[in-house]
Amino acid sequence: MSVIVELTIPSVEFELGRILRIEEPTQLTLETMVPLGGKPTPFVRIRNEVRETFERSVREHPSVNDIQLVDTHEDETLYALNWDPSEASLLRRILDLDAVLMGATGTADTWGLELRFPSHEALSSFQEFYLDEDIDVSIERIYNPTKPDAGPWYGMTPPQRETLAAAVEAGYYSLPRQISTQELADSFGISDQAVTERLRRGISTLVLNTLLIDEPDE
Repeated sequence: MSVIVELTIPSVEFELGRILRIEEPTQLTLETMVPLGGKPTPFVRIRNEVRETFERSVREHPSVNDIQLVDTHEDETLYALNWDPSEASLLRRILDLDAVLMGATGTADTWGLELRFPSHEALSSFQEFYLDEDIDVSIERIYNPTKPDAGPWYGMTPPQRETLAAAVEAGYYSLPRQISTQELADSFGISDQAVTERLRRGISTLVLNTLLIDEPDE
C-alpha cells in the first residue's frame, strides 16, 4: 500500500539543493524528475527576475553538464538540468525505490519535498539511506491516501480547495482561458507563485485520493 511523505531538508544537505542554491530571495519549484539515460533529470521552474543569476550559478557547478530552457510562461521559466549525480544522490535513491516526486519547492536555505512511496518498506529503506548518509531530513507528515481521514475535500487543505474552486468557476481551465494566475492571486491577496502552488498541490492531492487509490487487499 502506498504512503505519502512530506519532508523538509536544508539546501546544503543534499546535492541538488546545493546546485540550485542562489542567494537572491526567491522560490524554486521542482516540477518533476524523469530518469533519462540512467540518471534523474530534474525539471525546475523559477521566476524570471532571477533567471540570469540562476543560470550562471547552476552552469558554474562542476557536476552540471548543461541546463536547457524548456518553456517560458508569463513570469516563470522551466529548465531541464543535465547533471552527473553521485551514486549516493538523494534523488537517485528516491528513483531507485520507485518513489514518485509529487512536488518540491526550495529557497536558498530549505527545500520541502512531497514523495509517494509504493510501500512502507520502501519508505523505511529511504529513511535508512538518509540516516546512514547523515542527511538532516525532517519528516513533517506521513499519511496513506486510501485512509478515510483524507477528509471531506479528499485531503486538500481549505486554501487549496478554495483556490481550485475559484479557478474553475472563473474559467482558468477553460479554452480560451478566462483568468490568469496573477488575477487569481490578486483576488486572494497572495502572490502569483502562491496561487500556482496551491493549484498544483490541490490537483495532485485530489487525483491521488480519487483516481490513484490502491485496490484493497483481498
